[in-house]
Parts: sequence; C-alpha cells; structure tokens
Amino acid sequence: TNDGELAHRLMHPTYGVEKTYRVWVQGPVGIKALESLRQGVFLEDGSTAPAKVSRVSGAAMGTNSQSQGHHLEVLEVTIHEGRNRQIRRMFAAIGYPLVKLERIRFGSLTLEPSLAKGNYRALTSEEVGELRSQVRL
Repeated sequence: TNDGELAHRLMHPTYGVEKTYRVWVQGPVGIKALESLRQGVFLEDGSTAPAKVSRVSGAAMGTNSQSQGHHLEVLEVTIHEGRNRQIRRMFAAIGYPLVKLERIRFGSLTLEPSLAKGNYRALTSEEVGELRSQVRL
C-alpha cells in the first residue's frame, strides 16, 4: 500500500490483525506440541501470544527429496503478531521444523489460489475499506 499509516497499523501487534498460515511439518504433531502453540511459545525474544492451530491433513508421502518417505502433517496457524520468521521459530522451538510455509490470509484478505507466486493484484476499494476498519482508521 502507499498509505503509510494503514501499513503501520496492519503490521503492528496492537491492532491484532490476524495472519493465517498453512504449514507442512514432518509429523505427526503431538497434542502436547499443539497445546504449546495454543498457549504461547518461548522464543529468544520473549514468549509469543497464543496461536490458533488446527489440523488440515496428514500425508504419508513427501513432496520433495528432503521429506520423501516421511509423514507430513498440514496445519493452519493464525497469529496476530508478526515477528521475524515467527512461525518457523515457533515450530522449531517445539521440535517440528517446517518443510513448507504459505501465508493464506492477512486480515480480511484471503490469498487467491489463482494468483501465481510472486504476483500481486490491486485491492478493491471495498477491501481497502475493510482493512482500514480492522485497524480503526
């Protein structure tokens, strides 16, 4: 965006804008590990806020040579902070390094599957209005 105040508020944890990620980990991920994420994980720069975590699926085969032959579990994780590499660090802290990570939602915006990686599109005026409303602008 070219709106500096909107960009600042969207990124600042005070405004609680949710970001949802789909993550692939070598699993299966245990209940205790999921509860750790839901309660907050201690990282070197302090504890994270509790995350929302849900299982999407598990797969018996990998999608690349690094994960070939291992059980992959797919989870969706929603946070409202935005620390540097936060999702990767959270999963590493509970013993499940990520195989793959995709952001699928930012605030009220859901990633369009038809949008190629690295591409972008202009937001509609309605979408901008929703985002501004979420951060009280």
